[in-house]
Amino acid sequence: MTEQHLSDFDFELPPELIAQYPLADRSSSRLLHITEDVIEDKTFRDIEGFLRPGDLLIANDTKVIKARLLGSKETGGAVEALIERVTGPDTAISMLRASKSPKPGTRIYFRAQTEGAAGKEAEAEVLGREGEFYSLRFQGPVLDILEAFGRVPLPPYIEHAPEKSDESRYQTVYAHHPGAVAAPTAGLHFTEDLLSRIRNKGVDIEYVTLHVGAGTFQPVRVENLSEHHMHSEWFSMPEDVAAKINAAKAEGRRVIAVGTTSLRTLESAADRPGHVEAGARDTRLFIMPGYKFRIVDALITNFHLPKSTLVMLVSALVGRERILEAYAHAVKEKYRFFSYGDACFIEKAKNA
Repeated sequence: MTEQHLSDFDFELPPELIAQYPLADRSSSRLLHITEDVIEDKTFRDIEGFLRPGDLLIANDTKVIKARLLGSKETGGAVEALIERVTGPDTAISMLRASKSPKPGTRIYFRAQTEGAAGKEAEAEVLGREGEFYSLRFQGPVLDILEAFGRVPLPPYIEHAPEKSDESRYQTVYAHHPGAVAAPTAGLHFTEDLLSRIRNKGVDIEYVTLHVGAGTFQPVRVENLSEHHMHSEWFSMPEDVAAKINAAKAEGRRVIAVGTTSLRTLESAADRPGHVEAGARDTRLFIMPGYKFRIVDALITNFHLPKSTLVMLVSALVGRERILEAYAHAVKEKYRFFSYGDACFIEKAKNA
């Protein structure tokens, strides 16, 4: 594979195009259709017309947890935690922001962040450190504590503090398995009504789970991309879904990923072209131009950050120059970018 550089995936993005709030109607976003030959402006409801009877749509049913916690150490020093991954009923690994790095045995007291629970606290003990993450044990079930004491972990480019509406809008309508600290944002455009219309057209919709980690927002810090190491994320490929994917590929039907997390799950689960293996495990799959897709034929996705691994991933589908051309068009036409922004429907190039 030809050496590729971080600077190859940069583009100009006016800050005012970064969507700060979602539209009132999920499916009223704009949609940019991108192929080797076409760049055309549509609305998200038009996705129904791009799907064919027999297509298999694969979405990520992870559920965003209220992963951001505010509190203090026993000494009184302020601590902010961003849970990276729930590892057991009462344990998790987390990023911690504090004036001094907490040592093993340190107790942290997290404050309730809603008016109704003002004055209440949840306790956690620092068990140790694993690189940039800390291992924590909570005095109670982690998911219950996060629901009661945490805040929605909105991405760093969304400038407002989490509001009550974010608890539902930064979540897909099919979210089921709690564990993500960022939403699989391509799925935010779907409503129950649109999903029903798609099914009635003869499109099968199935779900995998990938718990998106905070590492998804970490910048790439090397210029030579062969030196970049992806963060680890846990995914699950159910046996019945794997069987449907394998049948679709064997029969020549398209498999379409809703979001880059679904795409990475599909490609990580592939043990050979056209075939996935069921099971649950971690993935560090890094997709950039030159990657040969084994499962995915098309992708529904939002617009991504300059120089991000996700821009590299979509460039692998139709080529870097084509993606940069499409993104320049989106900037010119004032599409809304990132998590609460507009979407793309990208059909894989013949040689990808």
